[in-house]
Amino acid sequence: MSVQEVKLRNFATEVGRAAFSPDGSSFQQRMASVAEVAATEAEAVDREARFPRKAIDAARREKLLGAQIPIEFGGGGASVSEVADMCYALGRACASSGMIFAMHQTKIACLVRHGAGSGWHEALMRRVAAEQLLLASSTTEGQNGGNIRFSSAAVERADTEISLVRDATVISYGAEADGIVTVARRSDSSAGSDQVLLAITRDDYTLEPTLAWETLGMRGTCSAGFKLNFRGAADQIFPVPYERIHAQTMTPVAHLCWSSVWAGIAAAAVDRAQLFIRKAARGSGGNMPPGAAHFTTAKMTLTKLRAVIAANLQFYEARERDERALSSVDFQSSINLLKVEASELAVAAVMHAMRACGLSGYRNDTDVSIGRHLRDVLSAPIMINNDRILASIGTATLMSTVPESLRD
Repeated sequence: MSVQEVKLRNFATEVGRAAFSPDGSSFQQRMASVAEVAATEAEAVDREARFPRKAIDAARREKLLGAQIPIEFGGGGASVSEVADMCYALGRACASSGMIFAMHQTKIACLVRHGAGSGWHEALMRRVAAEQLLLASSTTEGQNGGNIRFSSAAVERADTEISLVRDATVISYGAEADGIVTVARRSDSSAGSDQVLLAITRDDYTLEPTLAWETLGMRGTCSAGFKLNFRGAADQIFPVPYERIHAQTMTPVAHLCWSSVWAGIAAAAVDRAQLFIRKAARGSGGNMPPGAAHFTTAKMTLTKLRAVIAANLQFYEARERDERALSSVDFQSSINLLKVEASELAVAAVMHAMRACGLSGYRNDTDVSIGRHLRDVLSAPIMINNDRILASIGTATLMSTVPESLRD
């Protein structure tokens, strides 16, 4: 592509984004407004385990639910890095809001990358941009223990119509979503690993509650269980096998966005620890309190966490259209290990922040309380369990080469 063509493409992108945001505000500025709203209800969302409606409505007003939709379909054409930054900002304000936004954007990434060329999916893109639809995810079912690459429920076909009945043990914010992106076996005769991805909208399905959501943290995600009963058109199946979607988009974008939310939670905890240390030092004539070393460790851990995420974002975006690179053993191992490392680092940062604050951070009634942040971030290692990931990539890591230089 020539320099002139690049300039024209960039100009078209800026024109499209200006139309997407008539006041000219950036994604960062608009998310700052959403985060401000989310922060005002974060405590109530956690206490009452309720959907963060004000935050999501604010995201709709700012047209951020359709941020990734291509400009030609009415969206903002946001990159994965821009989405990750928004996840980080929202995670700092309200963990549940941040995680809902991250899960939604993961589904949108699949729609954008793998729905292109399909009339039904392109029409859905336009609807997401115009109506700011919220999409939920349904990948866990029955007794599969969170194994996303195995489905029990199968698509039933009758000419151009299809149906699906699914025992979904978890559909985060399912009762509040405008649509669901779900995985299933290709047919009743297919193996559990021969999967397809479907995009379905509220008028196509019903949800029957089966499991409640009473948890330690991430309470506002309302990740209850449902029996999903869907009937619709065969066109709603993505034209690409789920195996490719999983490797190229679903896993990378999910891990990048989730990690960004966890980093946001850690940043909020570090903010509070810094506030406590500064107050304590001022109150004692400049002497540092006993927990000051834990604040330093928390800050260093957050810095490492952000660097790990940034490096993986850069790697993914540089190879986003290179199917061979994204399917490689090295990349798949790396992106899965990102999830493991980011979740562990986030927990460590929040724990050090709490120890920096001591009893004031442990209490629930102070301005430096870190209890909610700790409860929320403890979900990170068990959201697709780290032990499962490490066990599944053990052989793959043995096959990958050890880098010969820092830049390999």
